[in-house]
Amino acid sequence: MSPVKAEDLVPHPVKEQFGGLDYCITSPPPWITTVFVGFQHYLVMLGTTVLIATIIVPLMGGGHAEKAIVIQTILFLAGINTLLQVHFGTRLPAVMGGSYTYIYPAVAIILSPRYALFIDPLERFVYTMRSLQGALIIAGVFQAVVGFFGIWRVFIRFLTPLAAVPFVTLSGLGLFFFAFPGVAKCIEVGLPALVLLVLFAEYAAHFFAKGSFVFGRCAVLVTVVIVWVYAEILTAAGAYNERGPVTQFSCRTDRAGIIQGAPWVRFPYPFQWGYPIFCFQDCFAMLAASFASLIESTGTLIAVSRYAGATFCPPSVFSRGIGWEGISIILDGLCGTLSGTAASVENAGLLALTRVGSRRVIKISALFMIFFSLFGKFGAVIASIPLPIFSALYCVLFAYTAGAGLSLLQYCNLNTLRTKFILSISLFLGLSIPQYFRVFDMFFGFGPVHTHSVAFNVMVNVIFSSPPTVAAILAYLLDSTHLYWDAQVRKDRGWHWWEKFKSYRHDVRSEEFYALPYGLSKYFPSL
Repeated sequence: MSPVKAEDLVPHPVKEQFGGLDYCITSPPPWITTVFVGFQHYLVMLGTTVLIATIIVPLMGGGHAEKAIVIQTILFLAGINTLLQVHFGTRLPAVMGGSYTYIYPAVAIILSPRYALFIDPLERFVYTMRSLQGALIIAGVFQAVVGFFGIWRVFIRFLTPLAAVPFVTLSGLGLFFFAFPGVAKCIEVGLPALVLLVLFAEYAAHFFAKGSFVFGRCAVLVTVVIVWVYAEILTAAGAYNERGPVTQFSCRTDRAGIIQGAPWVRFPYPFQWGYPIFCFQDCFAMLAASFASLIESTGTLIAVSRYAGATFCPPSVFSRGIGWEGISIILDGLCGTLSGTAASVENAGLLALTRVGSRRVIKISALFMIFFSLFGKFGAVIASIPLPIFSALYCVLFAYTAGAGLSLLQYCNLNTLRTKFILSISLFLGLSIPQYFRVFDMFFGFGPVHTHSVAFNVMVNVIFSSPPTVAAILAYLLDSTHLYWDAQVRKDRGWHWWEKFKSYRHDVRSEEFYALPYGLSKYFPSL
């Protein structure tokens, strides 16, 4: 064995921009690559869309037809909101779709005693939908104010790499209960999907078929097609005929009920369920979810900026993006999507998996969302893919997003106890506290905070059930107070690496990545 050379012991250089991409944010790939990768982004976010509708619509009293319409509406708004964010928001290649964070307050609103008076399930569905719409509109106004009035710019201005690591990492890791537990619901379908995706994307693309377009760019699509056909064969062969209803729902390819309920052509429009109903308690419950999704979107957008090959997003641009996210949530409330909008964690991971961080790809993906939402039968066929397949994809994609958070450690001094303390306590409690809240709610039917005020209960339970939110509060607070006055601490926390990006004009690359299109930067300058 040859002796170690001195140059081999030099630490890895710090990279302000991630260099492991084939196409970055401003470099569009060939059209064939753009279309196939864009379709995969649509395919990946479809799982979250179907899961949200599957959880919430039956609780509201809706059937297959209502579920199909809700899925179409979520997809249509996701396409519109993604185009708004890519053109006028942060301009990062981020897919804006439904968020799991809104499920908790939505369920709390649906289970309110005032809806128990409705006997007709359809009437109950429409009334609860209108209440959710009103709450979402108020939640969207909150985010729009926080963004467009520059409040979030202040938060980002004092954010350091050390404080960002925990909540960017937990934006991916915090969704672990939607990953392998979903695979385990139908292990004979989910596990092959997970194994094949790893083999195709991480081994075949780099060893057996290096440079292959099929495995290097389309690993997700190839995996889904193979396992979907395999699941169809199992269903047709009667493998699940004697199984329980839960297994049949998870494994069979003909039990989603979406194809039968979806119309051939339908255009989602505002107030399609009626005019919104504004209830004080419902609005406060959604405000808590809006705050939590605000932090989760921030963590995801930081991950997207890494995997798009861009520099750190300036605070004014971040605030602009959050403002447009608020507009997106208002549109969600007007049309009735059940869930607010947030940056998609799984799509951030797909940027890394395909090594394509191009903005054009996300625009094409948004067009796919709009197309399949308008022509419901075609979209319903794809939406009928068994959910364990999507969960298998998320095992890899959520992990990639978490990896973007861990990559920020390169800016920090890991040889100080202060750094170790802030990182460890934020990550540990960021997982432990939300897990306690979830388990408590699972066993007792309500959260640990159980006062006479339902709105207050839901607000606290929503915030502390979100791993990125808990981690962000702890990391930001500790990093801003613990030995903050020490001169060496400024360097240890990585402040100097992001300092030049804290003003839009201090780095020329900010103009390249984040300038508004169509000459709008002249009329809406960034600070």
